[in-house]
Amino acid sequence: MGILSSFLRCVTWWNGQTLNTQLFTWRKGIKVGDDAQGNIYYRNADDSKRWVIFNGEIEASRVNPDWHGWLHHTWDQTPVDRPLVHKAWEKSHQENLTGTPLAYAPAGSIRQAKPADRGDYEAWSPE
Repeated sequence: MGILSSFLRCVTWWNGQTLNTQLFTWRKGIKVGDDAQGNIYYRNADDSKRWVIFNGEIEASRVNPDWHGWLHHTWDQTPVDRPLVHKAWEKSHQENLTGTPLAYAPAGSIRQAKPADRGDYEAWSPE
């Protein structure tokens, strides 16, 4: 780890966990589990604080609903201790893709590689 990356860890939060978060996790954190994306979830001794260390990009929508409820004290037991029952019709969790190349682009959008052919549109031209 170079000097620049160490400095960035001290002053930015979007480049991974900060140095302070790493020290706090090392001193007070108790690991309670991880998810399919490699995010690791922690709590402190009296369970008053709960947090996640992201594996890769820090994006809140990457926390799946099972762990989201635990992080926000909706339920006390982790999905590792008491997995949620999922219905057959439920889709798997997907992070928010807004602002990424995988974001939804409707027909005719300029973001599509080849805009849809609009047979119902006729350009106006002055005569």
